[in-house]
Amino acid sequence: MFSLKEAVLAANLELPLQGLVRYTWGNVSGLDRARGLMVIKPSGVSYDALTIEGLSVVELESGRLVEGLKPSSDTGTHLALYRAFPEIGGVVHTHSRWATLFAQSGRGIPPLGTTHADDFYGEIPCTAPMSREAIRGEYELNTGLAIVERLGACDPMTIPAALVDGHGPFAWGRDPSEAVYKAVVLEEVSMMAWHTLLLEPGRQPISQELLDRHWLRKHGKDAYYGQK
Repeated sequence: MFSLKEAVLAANLELPLQGLVRYTWGNVSGLDRARGLMVIKPSGVSYDALTIEGLSVVELESGRLVEGLKPSSDTGTHLALYRAFPEIGGVVHTHSRWATLFAQSGRGIPPLGTTHADDFYGEIPCTAPMSREAIRGEYELNTGLAIVERLGACDPMTIPAALVDGHGPFAWGRDPSEAVYKAVVLEEVSMMAWHTLLLEPGRQPISQELLDRHWLRKHGKDAYYGQK
């Protein structure tokens, strides 16, 4: 558990270094699936005050706090994603500028170029607006369920991020570090897409052939990107 806490602490500290958060506007979690325990940033604690001892440890199934400080207010969303997607081991939420612009516009981020295709195998989706009942009920849990519903049958490892309508982005990966990496790429491709659509409002996504080529050369069974 200590190694997971180290990873979660390091991933949270990476958020301000990458310019993804202001003040306390974000959180990273990591999951020990064998023990059924999630480690997450505590609520409202500034990044320069984070410690391993203060990190919140929460039961995956019950959501009960096991140790540490009061967990992030987004805990329910993280738990919903871990319960739905057994492949993931890290989740990050931010209010990063460019991705949040798309979320506030209620639209997904289309694959307009190969930078996008290298890490996202298609459009990064945006959820539908939440109902009054969902907002008034278990809001954070319902936020996670809205993401799960929006992804549908999509493999969460091929589209490792989603936007929540009117709220902001969530990203995930096999561990906390990979989740932060995906959040960084998400912000970059959001910025590129925003300006591309501003320059050419009718711009269409790249072809399926080009999308396939860039995704598969990095993630396919015959991938050849990088060193062996």
